[in-house]
Amino acid sequence: MAAVLLRLPLFLLLLGMVSVSMLLPAGYALAIEEFHDARAFFYSGIVGVVLTALVALALANRTPGTSGLRQLLAYLAAFIVLPVFLAVPFFEAVRTTSFLSAYVEMVSSLTTTGVTLFDPARLSGPEHLWRGQVGWMGGLIVWVAASAILAPMTLGGFEVTASSEPGQSIAQGAARGVRTGPMQRLERSARVLIPVYTGLTLALAVMLLVAGETPLIALMHAMAVMATSGISPAGGMAGAQSGLAGEMVLFCFMFFALSRLTFSTDTTSQASRPGLGYDPEFRLGLVIIAIVPVLFFLRHWLASFDVGEELDYIAGIRALWGGLFTALSFLSTTGFLSNDWDTAQNWSGLATPGTVLMGLAMVGGGVATTAGGVKLMRVYALYLNGSREIERLIHPHSVGRVGLVSRRIRREGAFIAWVFFMMFAVTLALFAMVYGILGIGFEQAMILTVAALSNTGPLIAFAGAEPISLANASAGVQLLTSAGMILGRLELLAIVVLLSPDLWRN
Repeated sequence: MAAVLLRLPLFLLLLGMVSVSMLLPAGYALAIEEFHDARAFFYSGIVGVVLTALVALALANRTPGTSGLRQLLAYLAAFIVLPVFLAVPFFEAVRTTSFLSAYVEMVSSLTTTGVTLFDPARLSGPEHLWRGQVGWMGGLIVWVAASAILAPMTLGGFEVTASSEPGQSIAQGAARGVRTGPMQRLERSARVLIPVYTGLTLALAVMLLVAGETPLIALMHAMAVMATSGISPAGGMAGAQSGLAGEMVLFCFMFFALSRLTFSTDTTSQASRPGLGYDPEFRLGLVIIAIVPVLFFLRHWLASFDVGEELDYIAGIRALWGGLFTALSFLSTTGFLSNDWDTAQNWSGLATPGTVLMGLAMVGGGVATTAGGVKLMRVYALYLNGSREIERLIHPHSVGRVGLVSRRIRREGAFIAWVFFMMFAVTLALFAMVYGILGIGFEQAMILTVAALSNTGPLIAFAGAEPISLANASAGVQLLTSAGMILGRLELLAIVVLLSPDLWRN
């Protein structure tokens, strides 16, 4: 059976997976007697399974392409085309929305961005579950694809430490020369990572239930944290029942978005030292989530003297926790806001520092995780290069640290990271300009652009003085936001590789 499935195209396998997954919200809707939702998801799932089976039979005697670029193209198609099918049951279940809004919602969920066009009270439980489930499956696709597709092609952040150029195989030297069985790599990665991903999600959901959370919110918040989608049926932590205990549990699981070494070692170079203590991404993430809350706390503490509450130690501790939780949440691009964040604002009388939240989201999490942003590894490469250049200014004849990996990161890795940052900045400016042409103000345009490219949808609600309503925006703004979310998830270097003529020759 496995050999037969490995002969099928990747996109067809994904279509079959999401079709079968529709039975879960259908069963939940049937259990709570939401019969219209049950029919919408059940019929869509059956149609998807039948369609997948028919196409699979038609391709049964066809030998699939073995190029890694073809898998990369299927990976892109999954985020563009697959939401069309995912939107069908959602559109039929909601009934009071347009298909475009349903499509944008599914793009947002599948890319783990978490932008929503719907008020939580407007959707039923099965519809909320479908949003969270699509986001969870999107995170799983990112996990598996990073190991089986992006890592062999030195993309997605792996180009910083790999010895080959972006888009080229480490073993063979060119993407068109990859003949090591991409489907076998995909199957091996899925077999290893799916149990880990599922087990961590269920463990987190159980912990939230023990903390007093309701079942639906516990499951969806668990899926939202593991996928870093920030999708919630209750509008985030404000509607949660678990309180501080739930936040502490979520806080611990957000660390999985800082480094791939927290859950996998199959993409780690043998030349690198094992363990989280030696992982530059994890250490840099710890430094950021330690410095930013302290700065928040000091800022709030100094401002509290103006309102005469400098001796309120309980408020100070809660403000520190609110900054710590929120910093890690936005660095991991999850986007949950701590309930104590309001305490910090009331204590100091200051507004939300949206620029800091946008900066954390742009930095993002680790390579091969579900987090978006430019990735901690690229930031570390630029830091290492800058530190070495300053050292050379002070001591011109000094010798840098030995080691192939260190030299690679300081030189070629830093150069590629700088190129990526420039591409990211140019893309940011272009998207903001197009938003302006479509009638969006500068501040809102920047928030929308950063939220889309970093896959941190909650920025739209929390980064500005007032939340941005994407539901009331024009069709052009919604489609542009969808394009930004897809581009942020796939990353610019992968788009450049897809433009290679080798793809079309094969």
